[in-house]
Amino acid sequence: MPRRAAPAKTAPAMLAPATITPPTIAPATIGWAAGGRICATRRRLLAGLGAALAAAAAGLPGRPARAADYPPTDGAMQGFILLESRRPATRTPFFDVAGAVRHFGDFAGQVLLVNFWATWCAPCIREMPALARLQDSLGGPDFSVLAISQDRGGAAVAEPFVRERLALPDLPLLYDPKLALGRSMGVRGLPTTFAIDRQGRVVGYLTGLAEWDSPDAERLIRHLIAEAGPEAMQDA
Repeated sequence: MPRRAAPAKTAPAMLAPATITPPTIAPATIGWAAGGRICATRRRLLAGLGAALAAAAAGLPGRPARAADYPPTDGAMQGFILLESRRPATRTPFFDVAGAVRHFGDFAGQVLLVNFWATWCAPCIREMPALARLQDSLGGPDFSVLAISQDRGGAAVAEPFVRERLALPDLPLLYDPKLALGRSMGVRGLPTTFAIDRQGRVVGYLTGLAEWDSPDAERLIRHLIAEAGPEAMQDA
């Protein structure tokens, strides 16, 4: 029987180098680089937040919803997403520097800007001075920034970091060392910042670094302050 000719060998196809495109920063996107707009969440944070993603997806819309009576968010606040329907803020507790339990209800009647951050998150650290300046400018009986640390070490880690290293003595700091509040709010990356109205309802959120002391940010906060006075709480 004649031998069958061996098939001719062909050179392997050359594969072009893969082009790695960073993902678009969107509500459902987990941070991809510590130096970008959103800090890469460490494994410990992802492990704690993973179970909440499905529930959070139902609570946070995947596309911007704009209200006609809002100031245009085409400047520093262009990434701020308004919820299509405001929802009550979570009742999950968090802690102050003394370890006392706090809730968003403790701040009833105030507009709140709730910033989730951590000492290991580079973009978080970059925006802390701007948050402090916003607090200095507008903070009072009608408004407060709440900077809520996601550090496992709680106040022992975050308090000296902000007060001494960043030299921000007056920025209101609170603590969520077990990440329970972050999970219940649907936090998927740091920094993430939520606006809560006087009636304790989540208005919207921004994921990533922002210029919180910009005129655009102040317009947004002033609009929320002007929506209704404390007397509106009685009718809500």
